[in-house]
Amino acid sequence: MIERARIRRRDVAPGADELPDDLHPASRRVLQARGVHDASGLTLNLRELHAPDSLSDIGHAATLLADAITGDQSILIVGDFDADGATGTALAVLSLGAMGCKRVGFRVPNRFEFGYGLTVPLVETLAQEPPDLLVTVDSGIACIAGVRRARDLGSRVIVTDHHLPGDEVPAAHAVVNPNSPGDGFPSKALAGVGVMFYLLGTLRRVLRERGWFGRSRPEPNLAQFLDLVALGTVADLVPLDRNNRILVRQGLERIRRGSCRPGLMALLRLGGRDYRFASAADLGFAVGPRLNAAGRLEDMGAGIRCLLSEDADEAMELATQLDTLNRQRQGLQQQMQVEAMSQVKAQLDKLGSAELPPALCLFDASWHQGIVGLVASRVKDAVHRPVVAFAPEAEGSSLLKGSARSVRGLHIRDVLAWIDAHQPGLMHAFGGHAMAAGLTLHEDGLKPFRTALIGGISAILDGATLSNEVLTDGELAGAELGLALAAELESLGPWGQRFPEPLFEGRFEVIDQRVVGGSHLKMVCLLY
Repeated sequence: MIERARIRRRDVAPGADELPDDLHPASRRVLQARGVHDASGLTLNLRELHAPDSLSDIGHAATLLADAITGDQSILIVGDFDADGATGTALAVLSLGAMGCKRVGFRVPNRFEFGYGLTVPLVETLAQEPPDLLVTVDSGIACIAGVRRARDLGSRVIVTDHHLPGDEVPAAHAVVNPNSPGDGFPSKALAGVGVMFYLLGTLRRVLRERGWFGRSRPEPNLAQFLDLVALGTVADLVPLDRNNRILVRQGLERIRRGSCRPGLMALLRLGGRDYRFASAADLGFAVGPRLNAAGRLEDMGAGIRCLLSEDADEAMELATQLDTLNRQRQGLQQQMQVEAMSQVKAQLDKLGSAELPPALCLFDASWHQGIVGLVASRVKDAVHRPVVAFAPEAEGSSLLKGSARSVRGLHIRDVLAWIDAHQPGLMHAFGGHAMAAGLTLHEDGLKPFRTALIGGISAILDGATLSNEVLTDGELAGAELGLALAAELESLGPWGQRFPEPLFEGRFEVIDQRVVGGSHLKMVCLLY
């Protein structure tokens, strides 16, 4: 059976209440429950960002980039095939161009041809004309062999990433990653695009100190690209700590003024969103999925070109292509979700009154590897258990690509690391974050992986349980249910991962209800 979710009010984090006196009591309660106790937590200006100096290798990486620019050397940006990688790649290309780099290009791996990151096969495509400097975005920390091969070809390599490193770190000339061993940067939650933004800011400072900028080459304001930083940060579901909230807030303010990339504007319009009132949710639910659709079904190159385009008509044409791909993705996802839930139901029927196992592994030979992460997430939400969904790497292949999604309280990458330590070779590769991870294994290894996954979860939890709870911010009185409070709460955003949108509970009488749009429930309620 599936455990029914319990409603529990959020605990208010301890600390003195030094929030502004004019805040609504409900807003005050919401903020305190998220650890914000004074006005400084509401100040989200760029000058409040953490300084870059403690970010690992950032000075050396900036020097390498400055040398390449001033020496008219070729720079190649190699991004990841998701929204974080796409925005980080676009940010790098645009910013380097604005700083006077004349020889910058980009490549993004096609997941169906090269797999994830800077793989050896991808590097081999550069062998005829290797770049002087190769820079990864949102990947590279696990690409040991790819970095080595790039160096063998004569390229200098900078890895910029935010994923957790394994036991071995690539032998790049510089590795900029807030999660590198010994890194002193205060925020470990930076997305890949955030890491790139910090590196580019440091590069600009190095070029300024060299006297690179002048009347014929003005120093660019990198804040003009914060719309891309906001999009990548929200879409990658990294925790919105204060540093990330600053980046997202500043990006949203630029979008609301219409000062954003034509491609991002086009994606907002196709998603039915008004840029003047853009929110983090609009980036996460309207723009991000359309951008990600390119990497899931085809090639992220179209998404990056959309973000790079300076022409509104061209940007809309590319955004329309992404919108079409997203509709195809939605159809595939719906079909796969039905099939996945059928597998879950079959397990429930077989178990009778017994509980589902503490984690689920799902596989179908017809599934699409670019969609399994979304399916795993939806099933995880339905059963409140970690879920790993697998699909063949290619049609007829016995190698499987898996996407894992976890629940609050269980670090899924730590579980995969435990499995790798106890059964070396079972997984060909793995990596990721606390809540999401990816892995590759042979189809013959699926059954032992299921067993190892449950063992790893038991070891990591060490007797703790994963409760299925819906956390709320308490009840609202009838007089508080209105636009004034809603507007104040909206102004306190951005809301998102680890800084969740306010959620209130109450007892209501349902006067009327109907389904709209095929999947949404509209109700008229009376407060008890």
